[in-house]
Amino acid sequence: MSDVFKKAREKAKDALGQSVVKELLKKEYEAVYVPTKEAALEEVLKLIPEKASVGVPGSVTIREIGAMEKLEERGCAVYHHWDPNLTPEARSQVLMDEFCADYFLTSANAITRDGKIVNIDGNGNRVSAMAWGLNTLIFVISVNKVAPDLEAAIERSRTASPPNVIRLNGSTSCSQTGSCVNCESPSRICRAVLILERAVKGRKTHVIMVGEDLGF
Repeated sequence: MSDVFKKAREKAKDALGQSVVKELLKKEYEAVYVPTKEAALEEVLKLIPEKASVGVPGSVTIREIGAMEKLEERGCAVYHHWDPNLTPEARSQVLMDEFCADYFLTSANAITRDGKIVNIDGNGNRVSAMAWGLNTLIFVISVNKVAPDLEAAIERSRTASPPNVIRLNGSTSCSQTGSCVNCESPSRICRAVLILERAVKGRKTHVIMVGEDLGF
């Protein structure tokens, strides 16, 4: 019976992912649906050529699909500021390198069923690079991040804060409660919200929807 349940869940995720892709195509994104993280990685590698430079901001999803290691194996220069060995000065430079790379590879905190992409950021590096850039933008978004409407997507996006604060050994209230409490802490990481209602003008933007649960 467990196989029946598993297949039913998989079919539901497939249907959801494919329906979101249809909405994204209407909004001028180049969008595809894939059922697994392995297939998502294959799509990423189709889009990014060898030797290209790639900026990867703070995205658990991109790390979970193994994209960074595979891109480096292909001779790509992969810039990411999560490297714990970076000095503050080097980190600042890597943030700029991420922004200016040939490809900006990221995920989203939430996406609505009709294709609005929502992100909340602390430093503003991710949302600024999503809103404008001369490079190619690639989103890898899993179906567990789909919300019914914009209000729910904003609320859902805040669920990424507690695990990220815990990962960073932060001390905001959400690390204790496990949910956002709209705190006033100086170490708060929810500071800038970006809502992409459709693909921005003059920039190629790809969205890979994935039928597995990924990221926070």
